[in-house]
Amino acid sequence: MALVPLALCLLMKSTIAIQGPCDIFASGSTPCVAAHSTVRALFGAFNGPLYQVKRASDNATRDISVVSAGGYADAASQDTFCQNTNCVIQRIYDQSSEKNHLDTAPAGGYVHHPDKPVSATRQPLTVDNGNKVYAAYFEGAMGYRIDKTSGVATGNDPETIYMVTSGKHYNGGCCFDYGNAETNNNDDGKSTMEALYFGNATGWGRGADNGPWVMADLENGLWAGNETVNNGNTPITSTFVFAMVKGGSNGFALKGGDANGASLKSLYDGPRPPGYQPMHKQGSIILGIGGDNSDSAIGTFFEGAM
Repeated sequence: MALVPLALCLLMKSTIAIQGPCDIFASGSTPCVAAHSTVRALFGAFNGPLYQVKRASDNATRDISVVSAGGYADAASQDTFCQNTNCVIQRIYDQSSEKNHLDTAPAGGYVHHPDKPVSATRQPLTVDNGNKVYAAYFEGAMGYRIDKTSGVATGNDPETIYMVTSGKHYNGGCCFDYGNAETNNNDDGKSTMEALYFGNATGWGRGADNGPWVMADLENGLWAGNETVNNGNTPITSTFVFAMVKGGSNGFALKGGDANGASLKSLYDGPRPPGYQPMHKQGSIILGIGGDNSDSAIGTFFEGAM
């Protein structure tokens, strides 16, 4: 998996120091208030736990940290801990100073029971010349959330969200999201969410052809632009997909591309759809679900930040 300079996708190294995506954001005076990954550190100096696994044999837990500062997850530690039993990812740690850790999602307005955690071993992969790691592989009825956050945008405040996902594992279910949602786990109406969505749902808006598309979940609508169909928002089917939404105070933009490519494509940049301006963001963080705990989507999460 190679580096996309604009996408900040999977590894940034120099002969002097390791630099992560959140170091890049900080240098532009837009620091990360949430940074989640089961694959690697998103700060060059980060040297703590990425996620926590729980094994079925005795319900014991273990934090899986990076091998070294700014590096990859210590998958060997997980393999030893989970040997001869099943493990799930119980928590995905926030690497930022805000400590917005993601735990399995509680019941919500649409699905009235808590979601399941993802398997800790379902999606192994090898990165950067032989480093084994695991992605978070969502198979439906799985999701993570934190309702009481710190530092996350609320109201009509601007924010930028990115994630690295997969163009090979998706569906049209609602909703494979990562981003800003309601704090009460209910559908509070248009403009109360601003999250990245990836998949081929067509119930609200859509892009060109048959998807999958990078869209924005703004609540009561997945939007590829500001109209029902945006033919400029083209499908991205790469194994590793970089997706980004930039929510401004008076509009939004979507970008995406192959995470191993050389550039990103602008998929939309303009006003929000009718009924979504101004925004009324509430500031919780969700992963793999919709704001009301809709959990029928599938998808793969490698990393993301806000």
